[in-house]
Amino acid sequence: MRVNRLACAIGTVALLCVSWSARAQDATPVRGADALPATIPLFPLDDLMVFPNILRPLHIFEPRYRTMIADALKGDRVIGMIQLRPGYEANYEGRPPVFAIGCAGVITEAEALPDGRYNIVIRGLVKFRIVSEDQSRPYRVARVEPIPENPDEQERVALGQQRQRLISLLPANSNPPREFSDEDIVNALAQYVMIDGVQRQELLELKGPLLRSEALIELLEKQ
Repeated sequence: MRVNRLACAIGTVALLCVSWSARAQDATPVRGADALPATIPLFPLDDLMVFPNILRPLHIFEPRYRTMIADALKGDRVIGMIQLRPGYEANYEGRPPVFAIGCAGVITEAEALPDGRYNIVIRGLVKFRIVSEDQSRPYRVARVEPIPENPDEQERVALGQQRQRLISLLPANSNPPREFSDEDIVNALAQYVMIDGVQRQELLELKGPLLRSEALIELLEKQ
């Protein structure tokens, strides 16, 4: 799997198909909430998020975030994806308000470019809530607490029953491989489906993949 091939994929169908095939090839061990450091760097963006256990390609070009990635690669390789609140544009170069809940990811691939930029791929680790921020570095750093999602057996059965309904609502030629878990299908759709940033944030904040699946079905049936 090449980082630059992932990074150039555009459109819902392309992104979903790349996500399916990349996820199938990814051999990174699954890490749970216990792998989330107490303090992580934050990467605030507008409607560019990661969901648990799903891959996300990123191109890093701003100087402060180049430094962030370089530091992360020297350490545990974990960064926290967080969404900027509406109206962030007036203070983008500073520290504009962000939502309280995001999702951490671990860098599974990194390509350092000659001019200092990076192409990376991160894999969603676990949702988190910001507790406080550290202002001592050029990029944002936060103390966080994990928000693990652990569906019980009843929820897993319900997810399985919703799987085919979700797949039937996908664009043509974007069906997931059979080996994809029900949770991964829900989270991949939540990450890549064409909806606005506030709706995507609401999907992330829902308490578990079953509620997320139900909300996705409602959103997709309206499109």
